[in-house]
Amino acid sequence: MRDAIVVGGGHNGLVCAFYLARAGLKVTVLEQRQVVGGAAVTEEFHPGFRNSVASYTVSLLNPKVIQEMDLAAHGLRVVERPLSNFLPLDDTRYLKLGAGRTAAEVAKFSPRDAGRLDDYAAHLDAAADLLRELVLQTPPNRVQGGWLELLPELLKAGKLGKRVARLPLATQRELLDLFTKSAGDVLDGWFESAPIKAAYGFDSVVGNYASPYTPGSAYVLLHHVFGEVNGKKGAWGHAIGGMGAITQAMAKAAQAQGVEIRTGCAVSEILTSKGRATGVVTAQGQRIDARVVVSNLNPRLLYTRLVDPGVLPADFLRRMQAWRCGSGTFRMNVALSELPDFSCLPGREAAEHHASGIIIAPSLQYMERAYHDARAFGWAREPIVEILIPSTLDPTLAPAGQHVASLFCQHVAPQLPDGASWDDHCEQVADLMIATVTRYAPNFKGAVLGRQIMSPLDLERTFGLVGGDIFHGALGLDQLFAARPMLGHADYRGPVQGLYTCGAGAHPGGGVTGAPGHNAAREVLHDVSGRATYLA
Repeated sequence: MRDAIVVGGGHNGLVCAFYLARAGLKVTVLEQRQVVGGAAVTEEFHPGFRNSVASYTVSLLNPKVIQEMDLAAHGLRVVERPLSNFLPLDDTRYLKLGAGRTAAEVAKFSPRDAGRLDDYAAHLDAAADLLRELVLQTPPNRVQGGWLELLPELLKAGKLGKRVARLPLATQRELLDLFTKSAGDVLDGWFESAPIKAAYGFDSVVGNYASPYTPGSAYVLLHHVFGEVNGKKGAWGHAIGGMGAITQAMAKAAQAQGVEIRTGCAVSEILTSKGRATGVVTAQGQRIDARVVVSNLNPRLLYTRLVDPGVLPADFLRRMQAWRCGSGTFRMNVALSELPDFSCLPGREAAEHHASGIIIAPSLQYMERAYHDARAFGWAREPIVEILIPSTLDPTLAPAGQHVASLFCQHVAPQLPDGASWDDHCEQVADLMIATVTRYAPNFKGAVLGRQIMSPLDLERTFGLVGGDIFHGALGLDQLFAARPMLGHADYRGPVQGLYTCGAGAHPGGGVTGAPGHNAAREVLHDVSGRATYLA
C-alpha cells in the first residue's frame, strides 16, 4: 500500500508529490499521457520544431516552490522578456510596454495617461501584494460542527480581516473595485487612450470567456499580475527548453525524494469504502491501495467521472455538475521560416518586439466585439491573438535561422452552437488566426512551414481542460478563494474523507503557480501525520 496516490502528473500534482515525499510519505503519481507535465509540456509539433504545447509563458510560478524544489539545480532556467508587450495597432502605430519604456510610449497617445501610469501601478501592486500573501494560504472554510471545528476557521478569517483593515481606505476601495467591477470600467476610470487600456485590459480576457466589460473581469486582470520572474514583480519570462523544462525539473525533484512516477497510466475509478477513499483502479484494471488520494484533475472531472455518485452529497454533486468551465481559447503552435515583418515596425531580423508578448487587440471595444461574435457565431470574426516567439530567446526550439511561435487565440465558444463539432471547423478557424496576424505582418502566412491546432475540444481531450478551460474552472466571484471549488470545501478536502484536490480548480486557481499543490500537501500532512507546520 502507498501512503498517497496523486492522480495527474501536471505541475501541481508534481509539486504536491514532492512535498509529501519530502515529509516521508511513499507517493505514486499516475499520469495518463506518456509524459508528465499536464498542460506544461514541450513537444515536437513539426520536424525540427519544438514548443510549449499548451501553457506557454512564465510568471506565476511561486518563488517558494522554485526555491524549495531547487528547480534550478534540476535544470530550470528562466529568462525575462526584453519588453513586456508589443501591440501593433495599425499600419503605422504601435505601443511597447516595458520597464522604463512604457511612459514615453503611452505619451505618444496621451500625455495625461502617461502621467497616471505610476499611480495606477501603485494601486494594482497593493492589491497584487495581498494576493501574493494569500496564494500559499488555505482559505477560511465554511464548516459544520462545534467550536472545536469552527475556531481555526474563525482565526483564519480574522487574520485576513486584520490584514485588509490595515490597508489605507483608498486601497480598500481599489480592492473592492478589482474584485467586483469589469476591467473595462476600472481602466476607463484611469485612462483615456485606447492603446494603454487595450494593453492592460488584455489580461482580463486571457483564458476568460468574457468581455473586458463583464463584471468580475477586473479580478482576472489582477490574477495575471501577481507573479514575478527572477525576483522582478509582475515580469514575464521564458523557460529555456519551453514550459516542459519546468515540469521535467519538478519531476526530477520529486523523484529525488523517492516519488514513483508512472506515465501512460490513466485512472478510471477512485475506490471508496465506508465514505473514505482507499485507492484507485487504473484504466488497465490494476488496483492500487493508498491511505489518501490526491487529485490534480479539474474537480468536475474528478467528482462526475471517477467517484461513485452514491458516496457524494446530492447538493455537492449537483454543484460539481454545474461547475463553470470553458475558456474562449484556441491554441496554435506554428513553425516559421522567418520572423514576422510588422507593417508598423518593419524588419525581419530579431528585435526586442519579436521577443515580447505580441498582442493583436487594439482596443477594449475590439475585445468586446470578439466575445459577442463568439457567443453568436462560435468564433470571433476579428479574433484576439497573442503571439510569443520563444525561439528569439531560446535557440534550442527551432533550426538555425527559423522560429517557432505560440498563438494564444480568443474568443471562440467552448462548445459551438447548434451542435456543431470543433473537429469540423478547427482548420477554418486556424486559417482565420493566421490571416489575422498577416493583416499586421504581411509575410506571416507565407512564412508558415507547419502548424499544430488545438481547439477547446482538443485541449479537453488531450489535457483534461474541460471546455478548453486553462484555469480548471472560471475565476468568478462564486468560484474563488473560500468558494473554490465551493463553500465548505475550500481547504483542499472534499466530502469523501481521504480524497483531496491539488489542482487549479482549488485556491488560488489557474496558471503555472504550483501553489495549489503546495497548499494541498500541507493539508494532507496535517491529516496524515499532524505536521501542519511542515509547509508553513
